Amino acid sequence: SDGSIRLHQMTSEYPLMQWNDSTSGQPVIALQWALTRPAVFFVLDASSNIYIWDLLENDLLPVAKQTIPSENVITMALLGEPEKTNGLLGIALAKDSGQIDIHSVKKKWALP
Repeated sequence: SDGSIRLHQMTSEYPLMQWNDSTSGQPVIALQWALTRPAVFFVLDASSNIYIWDLLENDLLPVAKQTIPSENVITMALLGEPEKTNGLLGIALAKDSGQIDIHSVKKKWALP
């Protein structure tokens, strides 16, 4: 609820990494690892901002932020085939109105 993100190892109750205020205090609505690139994850906050984290590039801050204008995004899901190395990764965004948008993710965040 405060925008904090914690990375845990399954065998420990303590986080390996913790990023406080990662969304400028906005609640985290959804978080999902990239299906095709294990070091990348996506975060959706309550203000319809999507943050892209690439832990190989920067483990302190997101490498990109994209604001979805004009309508409230209520959830997201990543689309891709982990067994393929073509770097195709998509993101589906569900909006308040019931509309679903599907976007392509840049290859630099999708290639294994």
